[in-house]
Amino acid sequence: MYVLKYLHYQKIILFWRLHLSLHRRIFYFKNNLSTPVSDFRMTMRAMKTLFGFRTAAAARRLGAAILFSAAMAVSVAGAHAEPLVSVQWLTDHGAAPDLVVLDIRSAIDGGGVQAYTAAHIPGSVHSDYDKAGWRVTRNNVPFMVPTAPELEKLIGDLGIDETSHVVVVPAGVNVLDFGSAARAYWTLKYVGVKNVSILDGGVAAWRRAGLPLESGLKGPSPKIFTVTVDKSILAEASDVETIEDKGSATLVDARPASFFFGKEKAPASQAYGHIPGALNIDSAGFYDAKANRLRPKAELAVIADAVPAGPAVSYCNTGHWAATDWFVLHELLGRKETRLYAGSMVEWTSNADRPIESSRTKWDDLKKALGLGS
Repeated sequence: MYVLKYLHYQKIILFWRLHLSLHRRIFYFKNNLSTPVSDFRMTMRAMKTLFGFRTAAAARRLGAAILFSAAMAVSVAGAHAEPLVSVQWLTDHGAAPDLVVLDIRSAIDGGGVQAYTAAHIPGSVHSDYDKAGWRVTRNNVPFMVPTAPELEKLIGDLGIDETSHVVVVPAGVNVLDFGSAARAYWTLKYVGVKNVSILDGGVAAWRRAGLPLESGLKGPSPKIFTVTVDKSILAEASDVETIEDKGSATLVDARPASFFFGKEKAPASQAYGHIPGALNIDSAGFYDAKANRLRPKAELAVIADAVPAGPAVSYCNTGHWAATDWFVLHELLGRKETRLYAGSMVEWTSNADRPIESSRTKWDDLKKALGLGS
């Protein structure tokens, strides 16, 4: 009797060894997308020999279940965050442990920390897009991309790390406000945060849905964040100079036509006009001002058809409006050869040797001198 018990226990031990062996093979399959079939069959034959038909059948059912779980794991691991998420999506996923809801309201949208403190989406953290350091002055040029150490501190202090899914929340009041969200989104992608989304319609859409808001100032729990730069989405001044020389990409000016033609300019820009050869696709064209959100994808695609296929670089005055054009082209329409010239006209015109095209006239200058124009 003791011998039989001993043999029974040995069978149990061997069963679990084989079970773990199966698990290891499934793990290999999940990570390498190839299965050592001969080893798998050998494992199953050993189970059948040892336990008989019924146990082997149970093992096959167990294996099938584990394989299904592994396939699901592959599917989940391969999933990516949608660039735009709805209010309904946020209410459904708001409790996810890796989710960071980032409220970026600032003076640009008439808000800031006071607006956040008064009412915000429950659980969200605040970072003032205009003041917190999302854009900095470097080499006397304002609104530039911060350095890696500066971004590691800014982003890590918000409780964000490489595994976070960040939902950027604008106020939802105008296209300039959406540009803040698009530039913050681009910055997070640039430094290696893989899962980033923008809340479609922002805080305003949350309010319209009648969902609860909370007040007070929520302090995030800082995390250690390490920058991994994605240079494929940034164009620097030297890249634009190369484009000017070789015509290797389409330049997309995201500003209103008055800026493009040189009738007005940003205060920090040193010259009127646009980079030679650029197309003018005003970011406001992508935005539905009545609904205060981007237009439907089909409409975006029609507008974007003006940009020839192939590499493109969007720019504006400071990389703000241009971030919306980049977001539409690169993220929503899948034009992955699109980059953002973050320095834009403010950096471009800081060097008087760089070329500019302008339709500005002496009459425009006279009107400005008389206080009748810009």
